[in-house]
Amino acid sequence: MPRRKADALPFRPFAEDAGVQTFAGFSIENGTRRIALHGSLDLTRDREGLRRAKALKTLLDAVVAVLESEDLPDAVPDEPETAEPVRNPFA
Repeated sequence: MPRRKADALPFRPFAEDAGVQTFAGFSIENGTRRIALHGSLDLTRDREGLRRAKALKTLLDAVVAVLESEDLPDAVPDEPETAEPVRNPFA
């Protein structure tokens, strides 16, 4: 089955702080120190469930590949990543 454009990863894991992969109510937010998973994803026993499972597996395989290729610390600090201040366009 050909790969749908929506299945392509819009970001490289840990490469930047702005990318989000979303499908079926489930979001994966990219970050340089952590990747956040939000929402829910039903993996139904049908072709759509298989497509979703493969998309999730592809994304997680990419995350694992990046982690395995680096010399990792024991843990990342729990504090949230600091964001760059942005001028309020409504002020």
